[in-house]
Amino acid sequence: MKKVVSLFLAVIMLMSLASFASAEQTEFNVLSGISALSGGYDKNEVLLAMQEQAGVKINWDTWSDSLSEVVGTRISGNAASKNPIDAFQAVGFSNFDLMRYGAAGTFIDLTPYITPEVMPNLAAILEEHPEIRAAITMSDGKIYGLPAGEQMGTAGIGREKDYSIFSVPQFAMINKAWLDDLNLEMPRTLDQLHDVLVAFKENDMSAKYYGNAAGSTIPMSTGFDEWCWGQNVFYAGFGFTNWPNDVCMDLTVNADGVVNFVSDDDSYRAAVTYFHDWYADGLMDLEMFSQDANQLIAKCTGGRVGVATWWEINEIMGQYAKDYVYLPILNGPEGTSNVTLRTGGAINAGQLSITAQCKDPAKLLSFYDLWYVGENVMQLQYGPIGVFFNEKNEKGQWISITDEEARAKFNKSSGELKSQSEVAGPKLILSQYYNDVWEMEARAQERLADTYDYWFQYVKDFSFYPQDCVFTESELDDLDFYRADFESAVKEQEALWIKNGGPTDAEWAAYKATLERCGMSTLLDIYQTVYDRYVAAK
Repeated sequence: MKKVVSLFLAVIMLMSLASFASAEQTEFNVLSGISALSGGYDKNEVLLAMQEQAGVKINWDTWSDSLSEVVGTRISGNAASKNPIDAFQAVGFSNFDLMRYGAAGTFIDLTPYITPEVMPNLAAILEEHPEIRAAITMSDGKIYGLPAGEQMGTAGIGREKDYSIFSVPQFAMINKAWLDDLNLEMPRTLDQLHDVLVAFKENDMSAKYYGNAAGSTIPMSTGFDEWCWGQNVFYAGFGFTNWPNDVCMDLTVNADGVVNFVSDDDSYRAAVTYFHDWYADGLMDLEMFSQDANQLIAKCTGGRVGVATWWEINEIMGQYAKDYVYLPILNGPEGTSNVTLRTGGAINAGQLSITAQCKDPAKLLSFYDLWYVGENVMQLQYGPIGVFFNEKNEKGQWISITDEEARAKFNKSSGELKSQSEVAGPKLILSQYYNDVWEMEARAQERLADTYDYWFQYVKDFSFYPQDCVFTESELDDLDFYRADFESAVKEQEALWIKNGGPTDAEWAAYKATLERCGMSTLLDIYQTVYDRYVAAK
């Protein structure tokens, strides 16, 4: 009887696939996140070649700023739209989002399409790496998003232990030329940096050193709780760093395996209290809460900023990069510091989801299957052969362009060249590619070396909360109920305290009571349970 039922289900599945194929849809609308530095996707030669190979045309609707707001609006009205979105790409969906939209029927289950017939490249990878399939399979047994991940770590440059290149996302940098001009020493504490920023402002160093307009100097500029360009690295002087702009991803794991939110710790209170004075004195950019990445880059490449945070110096400082050096992790008022590591190398299932409005998922997925070919991944990540890659080494690996070559040929740094060409989406960079396809770029090797040899000296505890945990439907329901209010309460209050000062004892007590009403204890219980289950499974 079981065999008969299985055969019947198989026939139904094939009929379903056939009905999709009969629609013969070849033109698809894809809403995608995009880097602020990107040159766009419409004329990207790698994407165009892949579309031609798959026999499809993609109408790209790309967003950098206001991405989350756009996604929220478009996804809620997609079913009624006259021009519906067929897929969402690189918009930051979490497992929580995938389960919610999958259960609601907004996203389709991709399992029937990840086969040797429809997606031979991805199917082969999942066959060889069952742990990747496990990471993208939700608790209901379905797959609502294609896998993405980058297995680029310190082991790839010969270090004893393997930590992801994303472990420390923000590198702080300071204008060393300005320091030297003022005969100032490199700051080693937050208080010393405060005095340096005052000197930058009072001497109007942008005008004095670069000849910019009077009053143009911004002592320090960052975003607010942004991934690689936030103010968070400076919180290290208070014993933690809450890297991203998603409060529930700011979880820390203590050495004993206990999960914790930093947002109600006394050290967090001390940090926001301390930095209010900097903001009030105009040492932190007054536009830090509203500016986007493009605005920050414009200020930095214009020679106006003394201290900033970013992925690396060359990418943000442009012609002035030679004047900057990395700023060490600074001790706080108590003479201590600690950098909290972020997870990295995790498999992310939220980079490509197909909506129920797509008439021919198999056809569209035949295009995305090409994203799982090593040489295509290489070009999507860095840029096309003939631009970022021009020759192979003796091992047969493609070699990336150097900074000198990039500036001579394109008048750009290699980092700028990569950022211009890189495509965000379901890229799965397997560790084997660094042996079989391309040599790890010099910039990545350098950043990994900086992370391991320099920044890790400030890390007291190497524990971190993994991002690829899978939640049950019940856990997701509880998260859905509490998470938005809890995150809003934390984000809004952190910004207000930095702007306006505080908190007083009464305000701090009221804030902690608010967090409890918003479900903080319930959220912590869920994350602890999920973490314990993850550890047990590993």
